[in-house]
Order: sequence, then structure tokens, then C-alpha cells
Amino acid sequence: MSTDLLNKVLRVGEGRAMKGMQGRVGKINALEPEMEKLSDAELRAKSDEFRARLSDGAAVADLLNEAFAVVREVGRRVLGMRLFDVQMIGAMTLNAGKIAEMKTGEGKTFAAVPAVYLNALTGRGVHVVTVNDYLVQRDRDWTFPFFHWLGLSVGAIHPMHMQPEEVKRFMYRCDVVYGTTSEFGLDYLRDIMKKSVEQQVQRKPQLAVSSESASTLRHWWWHTTAPHTN
Repeated sequence: MSTDLLNKVLRVGEGRAMKGMQGRVGKINALEPEMEKLSDAELRAKSDEFRARLSDGAAVADLLNEAFAVVREVGRRVLGMRLFDVQMIGAMTLNAGKIAEMKTGEGKTFAAVPAVYLNALTGRGVHVVTVNDYLVQRDRDWTFPFFHWLGLSVGAIHPMHMQPEEVKRFMYRCDVVYGTTSEFGLDYLRDIMKKSVEQQVQRKPQLAVSSESASTLRHWWWHTTAPHTN
């Protein structure tokens, strides 16, 4: 197959996926007037409603349109920011387990929030992975008012010299946990050497979202495959 033909085939697949996501954005936008009419209490109650529907057998994907519409409205009220359509598409891409490439200024940090919120409603925990401790704390502190407003707990994982084991254990029980690739990995290695499950700090991981996938993957490659000297 020629390069031109291969690129054309790939673009057809991308076009279909983008068209589908744009259609969902239209449905989310259609819910915006309804969400704007809700009181703060009614909007907060949406988290409990979504959890109940998940417990009754609904799939995460079934709630996407409504949950994303809630995130947009809460973002406007709490953070003073309204998610753009391109950020909604980025969040849908992440929710599908794919990489969303976004340019500087398109709001990557906020784009991850809808996908994180939707999956955190399952109660099984979501890890948000970034590349350094500064970004861990910055992103956690910036998103805390949003998640807290909707009834979700938010933690941040730091190296052992900054964060005692009992604090780490508490943080890992949060609905949303920010941390670096290396610290999540080191905590896992420490845990598997513990004598009992009760001594471990992590709980069973369910989902991870990388807010800087290119840097995170480079960081992971360097620490796992690149040659090192002692």
C-alpha cells in the first residue's frame, strides 16, 4: 500500500471518529440551557444521581453527555471557565483510552477533568499522572474546588521524604489522585514487598489519565529502558 493511500485510509478513520465526537458535543451543548437553570444544590445532586445509575447497571458511556454537561456548568460557576468544544472532544478521546493531542493554549489540564470526573463516579479511583511534583500539586490545587464542589475527594502523591506513609495511604483513598509516573511506580514496588495488604498504601488501581502523555512516556522510557550507570 502506498504512503498516500495509507494516509487517506487513516484520515477516513479519524474523520469518522471526529464526526461522531462532534455529534456528541452537539448533544452536550443542547443540555447546557437545562443545566444553567439548576440551582447549586440540584447541580451538586447530579453526582449522587450518576452514582445511583451506575449502581443500577448503567455504563459509564451512558452518562457521558449529561456528566460532561454538568462539568461544563460547574466549571463556569466554580472556576469561572467554560469548557470549549475542543476540550470536550479531548475529554472524549481520553475517556475512550486514546491520546488527545492538543496545542498549547487549548486547555489540556481542564480538558482532562470531564473524563476524570465521569470515571471517578464509579468509586474505584482515578489516577492523574503528570511529570513532576510541582505540576502534581498545582493541578491538584487548581481542580480541588471543582471536584470538592461535586462531592469528590482529591489527593496528591509526593516522594516519601515529603509525605509519610500514613498520609500516602489516605491520599490513595481519594476519588482522584494526582501523582508522577515515578512515584506511582515506586509506591507499587514498595507495596509488593509489604508483608500484608493492610500495610500497603495503594488500593487496586482502576484507571489512569496522563495529563502530559508525551513527557510522561519519555520519563517512563528513560527510567525503564535507557542505559544507566551507578
